[in-house]
Amino acid sequence: MPLTLNDFDYTLPPDLIAQAPLAQRSASRLLVVHPPMEGAEVLVDRNFADLPALIGPQDLLVFNDTRVIHARVHGSKASGGQIEVLIERAIGPHEALAQVRASKSPRSGSTLRLADAFDVEVLGRVGEFYHLRFPAHENLFELLERHGKLPLPPYIQRAAGDDDESRYQTVFARSPGSVAAPTAGLHFDEATLAQVRARGAQCAWLTLHVGAGTFQPVRVDNLDEHRMHRERYFIPPQTVDAIARTRAAGGRVIAVGTTSLRALEAAAHNGALGAGEGETEIFILPGFKFQVADALLTNFHLPKSTLLMLVSAFAGREPIRRAYAHAIAARYRFFSYGDAMLLTRNQDAQHDAV
Repeated sequence: MPLTLNDFDYTLPPDLIAQAPLAQRSASRLLVVHPPMEGAEVLVDRNFADLPALIGPQDLLVFNDTRVIHARVHGSKASGGQIEVLIERAIGPHEALAQVRASKSPRSGSTLRLADAFDVEVLGRVGEFYHLRFPAHENLFELLERHGKLPLPPYIQRAAGDDDESRYQTVFARSPGSVAAPTAGLHFDEATLAQVRARGAQCAWLTLHVGAGTFQPVRVDNLDEHRMHRERYFIPPQTVDAIARTRAAGGRVIAVGTTSLRALEAAAHNGALGAGEGETEIFILPGFKFQVADALLTNFHLPKSTLLMLVSAFAGREPIRRAYAHAIAARYRFFSYGDAMLLTRNQDAQHDAV
């Protein structure tokens, strides 16, 4: 039978949704999910600080180095009505797609006053988003950095504070453009990265800018009808070369976060991983044949979300169902500021190595 939205539902006690980061990045818990094997323990409770001991000397960790921008800006329409703008993604040095919350939708050609500091022009609509033009004499990201606010996910029931300015960024964040953090990377501090390298493992980098669409619910029961939001990614040649060396040495390619995995799989075609820049709307469901990643480090994801579908495709629906039930019973912390999982790719999802 075709998969439906209810196949990816579960009940989560609200008090397990992490509302703030732990005092130390690497202090979170880590649930290791092994492939089902006769006589082997499938679910193992560990601490994230144990991760370096689980990494082999020939392994490669692939990180997303995107940086979260101050994407939320308040303002007003010419009529005086109050608005809230949430940038979805930049589409040039002075233009962006955005969600605009207002009592009445702004019209094409109208002007919005943001942060009582600068004006943007509404150029039109692109699907559910507004196409906005920012002042040409200033860089878009610099304007947002000065006048915008960090956009915490909707399930965090508080405004962003000073601590979030650093803790809702990875320690290796470099390339601005995301409106949500690549949350699996939030667990790494410099000491953990040093321990991974001390094991002999390698680190590589790519960029995928996470859009606000990542929080949009799936609104159709028939998953074949769902259309993913578009995200821009860049994979440098050095990362492609590092993956090739890892394959030749017999090591594992470990994607740090679903964003890294989506970029890698989107850029892989017919057994070859290509370097360069592109956009992806890839929708990964059970039955997807993975071409690059052997393991995945990830946080726990929302019920009925496309990311829960992705991890179910990667590790298997039943292993993920059991892992989530175990995590709830063991009171793991969920979502962006929550705990982590380490997944191994299900044999049914195997493909020829890249």
